Amino acid sequence: MFRFRSLLIALLIAATTACAASDAEDAAMDESGAALPGPRVALNPTASGQLPSAIIGEAGDLQGENLGYLEGDAATMGYLAVPEGDGPFPALVIIHEWNGLVDRVRQVADNFAAEGYVTLAADLYQGRTGSNSDENIALMQEAMANLPVAVANLNAAVAYLKARPDVTGRVGAMGWCFGGGIALSFGLDGEHHDATAIFYGRLIEDPEVLAQMDHEVYGTFAENDGGIPPEQVRSFEAALRTAGIENDLHIYDDVMHGFWLRVDGNPELRTGPALDAWQRLKAYLDRSLSD
Repeated sequence: MFRFRSLLIALLIAATTACAASDAEDAAMDESGAALPGPRVALNPTASGQLPSAIIGEAGDLQGENLGYLEGDAATMGYLAVPEGDGPFPALVIIHEWNGLVDRVRQVADNFAAEGYVTLAADLYQGRTGSNSDENIALMQEAMANLPVAVANLNAAVAYLKARPDVTGRVGAMGWCFGGGIALSFGLDGEHHDATAIFYGRLIEDPEVLAQMDHEVYGTFAENDGGIPPEQVRSFEAALRTAGIENDLHIYDDVMHGFWLRVDGNPELRTGPALDAWQRLKAYLDRSLSD
């Protein structure tokens, strides 16, 4: 059934991929072939022992720009953050939580640009965000019921990034919660990319399905997570091993679902695990996205 679904997804998005790549190339360059103008984020990688400013509630004003990257869909508006300099740089697509593309995620995009990644925060809800659990659930269920649409959206994001003259061509995808599960699905069903990072997202435990992955998988999870419990993470890890997929997964003690993106909610408890997860993530992206 999953293979049939994957084939269906491939058929549905194949027709959009070529057009998306062509449109993305036009969007990423001006008529002279030079990189488009736009705001830039100063390169300022975090030092050892330092967390990104966004997740500790200390981010300043947004430094990137809104970007319509999905042809024919004016409602879908991502957020692009680009490092200073000519590059070329590796790139990231980051995928929001269940409440949509909010400023915390845009701030994280700025932080990744400061680390040296051209970063596009995707919008899977057509500009909508939720303000409470009921709204978040409704938005998430709508997106999950139309997974081919989400995959096509992310394919367009990757195509846009790969077409930019300041991008090396190596692109990773990562997400949190709802976005973590989507990142895993995209790693299996989307156009080729080079990294998949999951923060406490929905998992797949079938080795035959996971064997479709063609790169190492990163994962950060929480011990006190009722939605993605540790036993499910261990089953996922075993399935990856059976499938022959390299992985860097870790379950952090004492913390709950959502801890990494909001360290400022309980800094005493969350800072240590979040810092270790961040150092692991930086190392993972470096080895996965370096030329």
